[in-house]
Amino acid sequence: MSNKPNVAPAKGKLGILLPGMGAVATTFIAGVMAVNKGISSPIGSLSQMGRIRVGKRTKVNKPYIKDFIQLQNLKNVAFGGWDIFPDNMYEAAVNAQVLESDLLRKLKTPLSKITPMKAVFDKKYVKKLDGKHIKKGKTKMDLAKAVMSDIRKFKKDNKCERLVMVWCGSTEIYIEEKPVHKTIAAFEKGLEKNDANIPSSMIYAYAAIKMGIPYANGAPNLSCDIPALVQLAKETNTPIAGKDFKTGQTLMKTILGPGLKARALGVEGWFSTNILGNRDGEVLDDPDNFKTKEVSKLGVLEQIFEPKLNPELYADFYHKVRINYYPPRGDAKEGWDNIDIRGWLNYPMQIKIDFLCRDSILAAPIVLDLAIFLDLAKRAGMSGIQEWLSFYLKSPQAPKGVHPQHDIFKQLEKLENTLRHLAGEELITHLGLDYA
Repeated sequence: MSNKPNVAPAKGKLGILLPGMGAVATTFIAGVMAVNKGISSPIGSLSQMGRIRVGKRTKVNKPYIKDFIQLQNLKNVAFGGWDIFPDNMYEAAVNAQVLESDLLRKLKTPLSKITPMKAVFDKKYVKKLDGKHIKKGKTKMDLAKAVMSDIRKFKKDNKCERLVMVWCGSTEIYIEEKPVHKTIAAFEKGLEKNDANIPSSMIYAYAAIKMGIPYANGAPNLSCDIPALVQLAKETNTPIAGKDFKTGQTLMKTILGPGLKARALGVEGWFSTNILGNRDGEVLDDPDNFKTKEVSKLGVLEQIFEPKLNPELYADFYHKVRINYYPPRGDAKEGWDNIDIRGWLNYPMQIKIDFLCRDSILAAPIVLDLAIFLDLAKRAGMSGIQEWLSFYLKSPQAPKGVHPQHDIFKQLEKLENTLRHLAGEELITHLGLDYA
């Protein structure tokens, strides 16, 4: 058995802060409440329902992850956050139309008690939204300090021992890394000067990381994925993770793509299109915001197939992604994929996928796991980019000069081995008769 790292116990209450309290956030909060009341199950949450193999195959030992290593108890959490609309969580959940009204009625009292704080919001980054429940400040640094003040008040009012923050807001317009993002000094000067390359998500990320609060980014915005905030995370001993919750169509790609590559099957093209009617769909109807999402989605298969290393199979691989706003569909997203593949002797074949999924239903357990595992990372003294949480993300954050890993099975193996390491157990390498 390896030396067990020093992991602080999960004592006291954990506060989970959510910038953006719309469909995903309300589905997550209501879901945890339903689980705690015993009226539903946390399906889709690896931290709550997943098992992990411990030791050699000769001994069947596969405990639940939540029993294998000490995680925060879901009955001892508090929820808070910010939104551009003032609706309480019951009203917001009803408006989101994700969860059945009967379930929401059972949770009306606790949901109604949670109201969002005024949000940091600038319409030029999300042109399709126009909420009025927003903070005022002369500079972006003033807004960041206002968020920090909110955080301190929330922690005190809810008697929380520790906090985590998970961005659940909308996709912002596409922004590339600029000089203001390079260093902490440049970034803080940019906050003071209202630099246009610092969107709202970066203000939240800065506030959290500056205070040592673990931060995860559930959208494809750069957010904490800039050198300045990565460095700040190291200086404040803060674990961070991003970008973009891996839910519907991309989840399928990271499952099926590695399988095709593993069998050395050629892929000529992969055409993907979606219809989506919730707030996210409306935001992505704007080309500038869709560009951010498109970059996130397109990078997945490029890394999995590695066409430069496998030119005979993927050199001419064509990948196209489309998202279409269709209000009648609501949160029930539908993703179509057409995949043209080549087999033995170059014979052509096709795969068709029609995934009728629920966007927020798939995202909610990701929010839970990121919050729970980031809290674990903080208690274990881990800081900076948490690559072991790439399992949950479309465009995983990775250190400069290192390509992100998109193969979901390799991601899962890294996540599980990280948990084994933190628990002081041997890593599983699948070498030798005992592990094969």
